[in-house]
Amino acid sequence: QVQFVESGGGLVQPGGSLRLACTASVSGTIFSTYAMAWYRQAPGKQRELVAQINKGGSTDYVDFVKGRFTISRDNAKSTVTLQLNILKPEDTAVYYCNRPAGWGSLVLSSWGQGTQVTVSS
Repeated sequence: QVQFVESGGGLVQPGGSLRLACTASVSGTIFSTYAMAWYRQAPGKQRELVAQINKGGSTDYVDFVKGRFTISRDNAKSTVTLQLNILKPEDTAVYYCNRPAGWGSLVLSSWGQGTQVTVSS
């Protein structure tokens, strides 16, 4: 069973940027066969999909992050990253990565610990 470790969160002012990383506990060869996605869960809300990248590198984003967030992958390092720009207070959440089971919140693997992103002045 693959495990994910997320990192890179922190406290940032509105308009600022962060770069999140997620490393999988599998070889790059295996990782390259995975579609990957980033999700987030704000306090009192359900976890939601943010961005997705397939094994070929094609990306999709939910509307509220288009133009601000960028997902990318490095198969050699078994890592998927999420660049967060022009951050807003409503982006405050715990961010997770996982293997998506389609477009939505269903996933194929266990959740990691996530990384906290707090946007506040």
